[in-house]
Amino acid sequence: MKVDTTNLEIIRHLRSGRKSYKIIAQELSITENTVRSRVNKMIEEGLLDISGNIRVDALPGHHLLYLGVKLNSMNLQQKAEEFSKLKGVISAGIVTGRYDLILQVLLNNDYNLLEFITTQVPKIQDVQTVESFVVYEGYNLKVPYIL
Repeated sequence: MKVDTTNLEIIRHLRSGRKSYKIIAQELSITENTVRSRVNKMIEEGLLDISGNIRVDALPGHHLLYLGVKLNSMNLQQKAEEFSKLKGVISAGIVTGRYDLILQVLLNNDYNLLEFITTQVPKIQDVQTVESFVVYEGYNLKVPYIL
């Protein structure tokens, strides 16, 4: 699929959160049906995936954790898939740098970091090290997305 300027503008509008196709169409001077059609085509072709971000500060008793995972395996896609199925894992991303994967994990008062590390992480083979980062407050900046 060719990504033209209209598709990029639609993606930029969707990046800042839920926005109606009608508003996007008005701002881009195109029809609502065009926006809907293009979004559906980008989703079908795997170019666009619409998901939500958790505002941990709005969930009393919950904590968001980022976990850096270093593996003894280079089968990163399979390992990311395995981690994504564990209890509490919101997302698993393959990254560059010190870690192979970065996980987003949602914890609460009944399911804490120690429990996740001791009961869930051992289910995955070839984990070399993990490092956790607890999110106290999160911010989504509304800046232009550069592609």
